Amino acid sequence: MKLIFIALLHLLSSSFSGEPLPNDAPLRYVCYYTTTAPQIDGILNDECWKKAPWTASFQDIRGKDFPKPTYNTRVKMLWDDHYFYVAACLEEPYIQGTITQRDAVIFHDNDFEVFIDPDGDTYLYYEFEMNALNTIWDLLLVRTYREGGPALNGYDAKGLRSAVYIDGTLNDPSDIDKAWYVEIAFPLDVLKELNGNRKPAAGDQWRVNFSRVEWHTTIVNGKYIKEKDPISGKTLPEENWVWSPQGVVDMHRPEMWGYVHFSK
Repeated sequence: MKLIFIALLHLLSSSFSGEPLPNDAPLRYVCYYTTTAPQIDGILNDECWKKAPWTASFQDIRGKDFPKPTYNTRVKMLWDDHYFYVAACLEEPYIQGTITQRDAVIFHDNDFEVFIDPDGDTYLYYEFEMNALNTIWDLLLVRTYREGGPALNGYDAKGLRSAVYIDGTLNDPSDIDKAWYVEIAFPLDVLKELNGNRKPAAGDQWRVNFSRVEWHTTIVNGKYIKEKDPISGKTLPEENWVWSPQGVVDMHRPEMWGYVHFSK
């Protein structure tokens, strides 16, 4: 019995460290409670962020057996009585963005995405996307697309706050950039509606995942242009990099999202 208990402790410890479980099982992250809210400005120098660990680096959406992403991406999470906080660092030598209209299809730009299913039942979950211009798109999915949807595109999370900080220059191909940072405060008063009207408490866990869409671009006349296949003439497909791998190119498989464990 003692050996079984020790083995279970070891498994839990490794799964919360951000390292993959066997067979690319969903990753895990301990989300710590903060008594001091971060300033939502995209600059991750708040004391609370310094205490929050980074996730493991993103990998190909299909899993670790596929090519490693060209640029590194990592995420941090925190929570308090009012918000679920997410911060991310997206390394990128060519920071770019064109979409300025809220609730447009943001992944037509390079973007950062968050998926949240608080009760983990794979139904009625929340999707959020943003680009380097801090243009956002948020929506609800009643069911996954493979089950017929639908997506409630007119949904806006009241009280949501987000910010971007760019370590470089936006839409300037003449130099090499370092990274763009995002910071998001998701209001718990909104997310609790997806969880039986319950805010998270210590010991709870949510199903969460993060995605980064990266297009292949080239520079033409001082502008970023999406690359095309030389034979078909079609735009090359985007890269999809995620925290917890999905096994297929489809973010809408909530059963594969990571486990976020709320802790005080």
